[in-house]
Amino acid sequence: VKDSRESYNRRKKEEENPTRNSVTKTDPRSVDAIIIEFGSGKGVFPSIEVFLGTEFECGEIKLMERRQNQTPEVWSYYDYVWKFAGQIARVLVEFLEVAITAVVFLKGVYPSGAFERRRYMNVVVQRARHPQLRYYIQATVSGLLPFIQKGMVERVAVIFFNADNVPLEKFVFKLAMNQSYGSEVEDVDLEFSLRSFVIKLSNSESLSKGLPPDCRWEITSYFRSLPETGASKEANLWIPTDTKQWQQPPLITPIKSMSSEPLCLQLYLEHPSLSESLL
Repeated sequence: VKDSRESYNRRKKEEENPTRNSVTKTDPRSVDAIIIEFGSGKGVFPSIEVFLGTEFECGEIKLMERRQNQTPEVWSYYDYVWKFAGQIARVLVEFLEVAITAVVFLKGVYPSGAFERRRYMNVVVQRARHPQLRYYIQATVSGLLPFIQKGMVERVAVIFFNADNVPLEKFVFKLAMNQSYGSEVEDVDLEFSLRSFVIKLSNSESLSKGLPPDCRWEITSYFRSLPETGASKEANLWIPTDTKQWQQPPLITPIKSMSSEPLCLQLYLEHPSLSESLL
């Protein structure tokens, strides 16, 4: 009886004064990771994984393993965001997926039922419902990530062709990233710029013009320097294009541009001159 009472008192004392290292099933930190949602005003990143032992204090993030007498490593908010949520290139890749889907939707290549409404940066956008269409867009822009990070990608174009495989329109995203930018990135400014860009897409007159029947389209990237074949798995996914070119210099219609250091982005339409379109 004495041992049972002592055990009971010991358990009760532990419950009233839990140690720092104790984790119960009801403790939210008992899961493998905590997903923290960054909403409006917190940045352009949808979620960040924070592992066990993470503490938040006055805008700083302390990563502390559960070991005794260990000094916590203190990182600034931006150090953590850029290291674990991805570089600006990841933000750009996510934006390109949304923007390219918007271009394809607005040009009416597929029935409207092939898309569904979603929110991106608190703006209503379209996402492809068909798995193969969604995969093509996602896989293509995601495959550009390592090259965008290295500053190798100059332009990404959505090209529409007629039944004779002749280009009708090219919607070109011209990219520029300041690789040596050393200051803290103002995520609120970047989010505002990208949101304005997305809103402009739905109001563009160039995107509202229909295409003739039996059109097809593709995503083409223009590199400042070609990746070495066999250098990486990503490089092997890209092959030189044999897209037909117009004989005359194309007409260019600006649609939208933004400059929010360290990212500059421009979208414009290339289409054949009047004389060539009549041929």
